[in-house]
Amino acid sequence: MALAVLTLVRADGTGNGRAQLWKTGRVRVYIGADHAGYELKNHLVSWLKEHGHEVTDCGPSVYDAEDDYPAFCLRAAEGVAGDPGSLGIVIGGSGNGEQISANKVRGIRAALAWSEETAQLAREHNNANVVSLGARMHTTEEATGFVEVFLGTAFSGSARHSRRIAQVQAYETIGQLPSLP
Repeated sequence: MALAVLTLVRADGTGNGRAQLWKTGRVRVYIGADHAGYELKNHLVSWLKEHGHEVTDCGPSVYDAEDDYPAFCLRAAEGVAGDPGSLGIVIGGSGNGEQISANKVRGIRAALAWSEETAQLAREHNNANVVSLGARMHTTEEATGFVEVFLGTAFSGSARHSRRIAQVQAYETIGQLPSLP
């Protein structure tokens, strides 16, 4: 699958940031997991590097059955929030807690992918900048496919999707509820 040149909306919502790595089909990726996602994270780190992406591995660096996902997933999300044009991957058993954790970081739009279509729509419609994966829910091949689609999909930039994202950002930054229809 060829990766396209993408025009990105910065994590802070300010305009169209073009990251150099997107122009070459590569991206900076911050990745974090817990013990349940440890093996999949290691696989994806290797896969990402083999495909020319810059990877920041936010851990864990060793398997620990008692570790807690927030320590790693919040670091991955912080990396994305502080690095416009980058994307993130968070991994756990189901991906739910990891997505919730990442979404606590201002400027992050983390989406749980359970199919290639949900990975695509997360980018295309929601301009998600972090994908969450459940390592116990999918094979390594399936999860790798979700990541490939996520990284290779551009935000559509359509007015309706941009308007919705702006409403979420307004609530996140100043607590302003959207007007009712």
